[in-house]
Amino acid sequence: MEAAYRAQIARLFAKSSFYRDKLRAAGFASSEAVGGLERIAELPFTEKDELRKSQAAQPPLGAHAAIDIRQAARIYSTSGTSGTPLYIPLSKNDVEQWREIGRRTYSCNGLKAGERVVTTYGAGPFVAGASLAAFEAIGAVHIPVGVGNTERLLTAIERLEPEALACTPSYALHIAETAAAKGVSLGAVKRIIVGGEPGGGEDGFRKKLQDAWGARVYEIMGIGDIAASLWGECGEQAGMHFSAPEWIQVELIDPQSGQPIEMKDGATGELVYTHLAREAAPLLRFRSRDHVRLWLSKCACGRTSPRVRCIGRTDDMLIVRGVNVFPSAVREVVARFQPQVTGAILIRPRRTGVKQDPPLPVLVEGEAALGEAIAKEIRSMLLFTAEVRMVPPRALPRSDYKVKLLDYSEAT
Repeated sequence: MEAAYRAQIARLFAKSSFYRDKLRAAGFASSEAVGGLERIAELPFTEKDELRKSQAAQPPLGAHAAIDIRQAARIYSTSGTSGTPLYIPLSKNDVEQWREIGRRTYSCNGLKAGERVVTTYGAGPFVAGASLAAFEAIGAVHIPVGVGNTERLLTAIERLEPEALACTPSYALHIAETAAAKGVSLGAVKRIIVGGEPGGGEDGFRKKLQDAWGARVYEIMGIGDIAASLWGECGEQAGMHFSAPEWIQVELIDPQSGQPIEMKDGATGELVYTHLAREAAPLLRFRSRDHVRLWLSKCACGRTSPRVRCIGRTDDMLIVRGVNVFPSAVREVVARFQPQVTGAILIRPRRTGVKQDPPLPVLVEGEAALGEAIAKEIRSMLLFTAEVRMVPPRALPRSDYKVKLLDYSEAT
């Protein structure tokens, strides 16, 4: 890893004007001045907004790219806040690397050659489509259904009887609710692989999904700018294992101060990634905004790779009178009241921005009489005051991809 890191830094100085200028501005005149991995915390972070500005200033790939567009084998994109896509180029070697990382991630839970897996990822311009090659690499019988067609998905489950399903956790719940309403059996599915948003690792939400499907839920996590899938849960379900130690360096930082946090069992913080072998658009100390709890001890499955459980997104976090509040943590507390609640929630801040005054409005699907008890439990477990309003089942929005837990439409 040390040699790969030093070679990558040298390549950034030679090929990427973005990083050459960025590192020099931080006081590193050359790749030799950067040093080795033991000094990586001295280097500046890379933020997603910087990449957007880089591509706007130097289209089409940006000054951070280390190849010419003619050298790219594939170009994915993500949606920017303004609707302008951020392009993510991959070389041929990058594509093969992603494929192997995906194979490790999706096979970690036990998915194997010959098993049928139905997926709801779109194979279009977005990074999630890159995960589809992982199933081919495993040798699974892949049944791609795509996004936005629950009826077609239920038909595929009924007729093809797949052993596994891959989708977001919120969509898995929506599928189960729709199947129950239509009397469709989901009994063939024994394994549900969820990712794309927090939720699969929340005990309450996981139990809701497992009870609804009669299947085990396994969580995976990735980030498009780094790799479509990076972490995968094994049969022990004690955190997601890291799938790319030889290609990607991982750090843990305090999301407020940016200072490094010691990597040890139980540590919490934001994940930061550095590419060690990426060719097309290597990223240095990229802030993921994923807030996690980490373990380094050997897993009961025998693997020794780092493990994480996602707590939430730091860019979704609210601060209520000094208390950090993750929407996914609120949902986890609410899920303790199942089956009297469906598990669906929606937080509606009264003002825009991170800082909020109590009580924080929270809509919860479930029995009307539960509001006071849920508010009390939130106060006890998460240390902030919520104004809980109960709404009927299925009153809150459902999604065939990612569900929003924050709604600022009524904020001032």
